[in-house]
Amino acid sequence: MSVLLRRAIAFASILSVGLLGSVGLSACTTAEAPPPAATTEAPTVAPLPESGNLNAGSYLVTSFAENFEITVPDGWSGDGDGLTKDDPDNPGEGAVFVAWWPAPYVSTDPCAWHGALVKVDPPAKAFVDAMMAQTSTASTPPVEVMVGDYSGFEFDHSVEGDVDIAACDEGKFCIHAESAYQCSRWYSTQTERETYRVVDLNGQRAVVWMAQYRPPINPELTTEARGVLDSIVFKSNK
Repeated sequence: MSVLLRRAIAFASILSVGLLGSVGLSACTTAEAPPPAATTEAPTVAPLPESGNLNAGSYLVTSFAENFEITVPDGWSGDGDGLTKDDPDNPGEGAVFVAWWPAPYVSTDPCAWHGALVKVDPPAKAFVDAMMAQTSTASTPPVEVMVGDYSGFEFDHSVEGDVDIAACDEGKFCIHAESAYQCSRWYSTQTERETYRVVDLNGQRAVVWMAQYRPPINPELTTEARGVLDSIVFKSNK
């Protein structure tokens, strides 16, 4: 075999190995990339039904300038602007509720409230001051709280002294109202108790509260109602 022929064979072998290496490299670099990881959307909170018994879970309430979420255990029912639960020891008798309806008017005298329902300015502090000034009621000192993304005040409210509620205007011990002429929230007995949370929502006020209104009250039920109130979270849309 001539020297030229041996060199030609050697060159062909080198070229063949190079081509095989190139094919292998190309196969590695053109392999398909793994599919992107699947993304999950945040779960949607169901709107609070207008009425009826509720399943345990969280609900969205749209009654104010900003929406809020509220979480309830089993056994609660709603009517669109409040939730209630019976005392299991007294079936058919509502015992506690958590509510959030407009309260633009506060009575200066809850017993003689005819002509004494006064419109309150929008800030939360104005509502708190009006409630603190009511006659024949007792309130705990208001404390500042955060309710989700917004600040507000919390305080307890109840009847003070020996008030004959039956002798009050229309037999109602009126706390606040939606108009200057008709009471919306009143006490029927001296044993009613409330915890208020009054929230500033960008210049508008939201009033939410928890109340016991059918004595005797099972302490566990009161604790459960407080948990429902504590679950309320206002979330900014900004």
